[in-house]
Amino acid sequence: MNLVQSPTRPCLGLAEAVIDLSVVRDNVQTLRKRIRPGTELMAVVKADAFSHGAVHVARAAVEAGATWLGVARADEALQLRAAGLTEPILIWLYDAAELLLLADIDVSVSTVAELQQAVSAPNVRNVHLKLDTGMHRGGSAPDQWIELTRTAAHYEALGAIKVRGIWSHLSHGDELDATHSKKQLELLRTGVTLARRAGLDPEVIHLANSSGALTLDAPDCNLVRIGAGLFGIDEVDAGLRQPMQLVSKVAQVRRIHAGEGVSYGHDFVAEHDTTIALIPIGYADGIPRIASGRAGVLVRGVRLPVIGRITMDQFVVDAGDLPIEPGTPVVVFGNGDAGEPTAADWAAWAGTIPHEIYCGIGSRIPRRYVEGIHQ
Repeated sequence: MNLVQSPTRPCLGLAEAVIDLSVVRDNVQTLRKRIRPGTELMAVVKADAFSHGAVHVARAAVEAGATWLGVARADEALQLRAAGLTEPILIWLYDAAELLLLADIDVSVSTVAELQQAVSAPNVRNVHLKLDTGMHRGGSAPDQWIELTRTAAHYEALGAIKVRGIWSHLSHGDELDATHSKKQLELLRTGVTLARRAGLDPEVIHLANSSGALTLDAPDCNLVRIGAGLFGIDEVDAGLRQPMQLVSKVAQVRRIHAGEGVSYGHDFVAEHDTTIALIPIGYADGIPRIASGRAGVLVRGVRLPVIGRITMDQFVVDAGDLPIEPGTPVVVFGNGDAGEPTAADWAAWAGTIPHEIYCGIGSRIPRRYVEGIHQ
């Protein structure tokens, strides 16, 4: 077992996610130092800011210098406006009925049909035309781009809409050699040239996500979209930190004998007498069941292995001879500074990415916001 220092502050309730907003601000400032001066930064807070809390994270990001906010869906944009955030917001997934609700929200448009829906919605003013430069996951096909830009210029001349931005999305933004990203940038440049020939004069051009903002030099783009980077999901070693710590507490402790099994199916059978501890959090809360038998948590400075199957509401760890009792704090994951697992560790155990670990944290887990490490 690995002996390390463990945070001592107990969690409130059975479990909670503690989010340090000062880390969010630090991450924004770190990224701002790494991008070209004068480039604006959009904080992407979709999916409730990767389950960190969209309103809290958006406010922190804006305080640190973000000038735009980005979300995927209409209700996410409306939540930010209802909370009093006034920065420009871009949304890229919606249906025609939702457009009627999106006053003062920028919408992404990929086809002439979508453009006509936007024009028909009385509340929509600003649109961003999206060009597919190789991601092949939304955006205008290159052979339809001229028609889209000319139609947009027509509606803009009539005063129906304003083309505020032109954008695309990187497929290989985390590759350090940026070969694919450079090809996409060239296609976007061509698209912008054609749009200007059609009579458009977009305010912002944007292509890069968090990793792409660090790997691709794009002087003709004046906005970057930062999502994963807000939360320390660091794919290119930018020195970002994780603001969330997921904590719980021991619910029950018991001694089992050699030969006794644990949890459904007895996938784990004790080889010797040992102490086991019940942790009251499970896959309904976002703890991936597939990580059963591979994962670990931090208890009293010791990495304890998860044994048996992770169930809907709870899982079991092998404490060996470690002296623990009900109420003992448990760190499920954090930034790793105290030796606890990180979201990246859980992602590796589950065969996925940290983004999914964060987004999977369920609504039963309360969020608590702090300022400063280890509060």
